[in-house]
Amino acid sequence: MGSPSAMLVQTYARIAGALFLLSAIAGGLGEFFVPSQLIVAGDATATANKIMASESLFRMGLAGYVIEALCDVALTLILYVLLRPIHANLALLAVFFRLVSTAVFGVAEVLFYAAPPLILGGAEYLKTFSPEQLNTLAYLSIRLFGYGSGIAFVFYGVGSVLFGYLIFRSGYLPRLLGVLLAVSGLGFVVRTFLLVLAPASASLALLLPTVVAGLALTVWLLVRGVDVAKWREKALVE
Repeated sequence: MGSPSAMLVQTYARIAGALFLLSAIAGGLGEFFVPSQLIVAGDATATANKIMASESLFRMGLAGYVIEALCDVALTLILYVLLRPIHANLALLAVFFRLVSTAVFGVAEVLFYAAPPLILGGAEYLKTFSPEQLNTLAYLSIRLFGYGSGIAFVFYGVGSVLFGYLIFRSGYLPRLLGVLLAVSGLGFVVRTFLLVLAPASASLALLLPTVVAGLALTVWLLVRGVDVAKWREKALVE
């Protein structure tokens, strides 16, 4: 892939900002708002009742996850294009980590998060299970999705640390943005290992730096973009 023109790089930066924004909105819907409305911690029956009473909202959350994953793939490519002049191999490694994350996340989403409406939908082949058993299976499926997405997040976190390091080294994006992205990536990695080794300690607070990093990157890329002159210098050296 040849180096894009300086003008095109600025366009890529604006697109990246828009993708960060869209991913944040879709992810906020799927990962926080919908679960907060429908999932009752530790209560399979209440959760099942809420899902079936608001199935359209549940499916909106699922759509949010899909949009977020699509944005992540496109965003990963653009970050690679923007940061390749700093260290091509390291940028490519970050791409691999991010794409593995999206793939694992997608599989967990299809196999587990999309399952509750199927389990609770009253299909004839499920009549051998009691209502209580179906409620438990639906709740278990959601919990398994949480673990599956947690495994995906460790790859996402490592990719974010690498991209953060490249931003820090770039000279055409603020170093602070790189630090914020790397810290958010570390939060993902630490929380995933805690989810495996000490689930009670896997606090969502570890993901708060992601909100700050995402907001900062969104605003900067949409408003300022990259320093084109410095990017051109790095690209010519590449």
